[in-house]
Amino acid sequence: MSDTGDTERAELSSVFPSLPAAGGDSVPAPAMAAPATAAGGTGPATAAGGTGPVTAAEHAAPTPGGPIPDPRPTLPDRDARDGADGSDDDADDADGAALPSGARKVDAKEYEQPFGRPGRPLRNNPFLFGLTAALGVLTAWLGVQAIASAGSALVLIVISLFLAIGLNPGVEWLQRHGISRLWAITIVFFAVIAFFVGFGLAVVPPLTDQTSGFVQQLPDYVQQLQNHPMIKSIDERYQVLDKLQQYVTSGNLASQMFGGLLGVASVVISALFSALTILVLTLYFLGSLNSIKETFYRLVPRSRRTRVRLLGDEILKQIGGYVAGNLIISLIAGVVTWIFLSIMQVPYALPLSIFVAITDLIPMIGAFLGAGVASGVAFLTSPQAGIACLIFFVIYQQVENYIISPPIFKSSVAVPPVATIVGALLGGALLGVVGALLGIPLAAAILLLIREVVFPRQERL
Repeated sequence: MSDTGDTERAELSSVFPSLPAAGGDSVPAPAMAAPATAAGGTGPATAAGGTGPVTAAEHAAPTPGGPIPDPRPTLPDRDARDGADGSDDDADDADGAALPSGARKVDAKEYEQPFGRPGRPLRNNPFLFGLTAALGVLTAWLGVQAIASAGSALVLIVISLFLAIGLNPGVEWLQRHGISRLWAITIVFFAVIAFFVGFGLAVVPPLTDQTSGFVQQLPDYVQQLQNHPMIKSIDERYQVLDKLQQYVTSGNLASQMFGGLLGVASVVISALFSALTILVLTLYFLGSLNSIKETFYRLVPRSRRTRVRLLGDEILKQIGGYVAGNLIISLIAGVVTWIFLSIMQVPYALPLSIFVAITDLIPMIGAFLGAGVASGVAFLTSPQAGIACLIFFVIYQQVENYIISPPIFKSSVAVPPVATIVGALLGGALLGVVGALLGIPLAAAILLLIREVVFPRQERL
């Protein structure tokens, strides 16, 4: 009877985990060993009191008044095996054990997780895939909206960086002549400020004089219109002057003029703020250009850093050479235009020459724009002066394109004419005048990357 009770107790202890002891020490979970053979049965184990190896029942049965023994079978090589491969002995004992029907394996890790073992990750769940895709689309849309909202600020940053790269060759030239970089940046920056101040002093006074003179002579112009025979006949038919007088006295003109003045003032203030922002950012970029380059190069893996450094320095050299060369050509155009307009006694020669120099920076259409304005003012002076200005600008444009520009751009930017036109058109369509200015050096940089990276890789395939 005792043998049967011990055997049943061993079977129950192999299926259900042990409860915590009274003192708070929990008994480890039993491993799933093969059930012991009852007394009188066949098998490798014998009942209590018999001869042979100890059965699982005898091993699991506690002695009265003694500690609860470990119900797992004693394996001589278990400790050595666990020390050798680092695996858990519970798992090793349970791997080859046969479970009774309705029983399950008990893992010791379940005691460490109070809420049970976590389930499998949701890798191929369609809901999770859809949620991830929706979050990706939302993030992309928010990024596009952020870029669109900060578009004006990004344009100012790009212009400032472009000017800093363009002014850097002048700074390096002064450094090669023994001037420190700090003083070289100061000299170049004050030269740029002096140019804008001179432009303002040359343009603002004539515009102010012309505006005040027009306001003062406005009554005389109206009187001349009233005395003109054609205007009289038109006024008799359509009462133009009466309608004009009613419009002036109704108050609509004052409100529209006030709104127009506010609009002009807002545009002027915005332009001044943008110009000041560009000057400050250009100064900062020019002072930290070397550190910005080094930071960018350190983002590249070390195995490719040398080649990226060489390509990046060459791209910056081409962009800086293009900006510096374009400034030199524009300066030459302004000086030559001022000399010619002074000889022809065209009024406002200095403001017109500065305007021609600034518009000459714009690719493709800048020269025609400056020539058109200067020739129009010359035509108002006399037809002979206007025709002479047209002939002068046509000849000078040919000299600039075939004699002045090639030596200046030969060592800096070598861009085919087709790439120049395409770059200017695409840049102008994207960012207006700023894009047209950036299009040509960016086209040169892209051609350099294609020539030095893409073509050699294609040859190796």
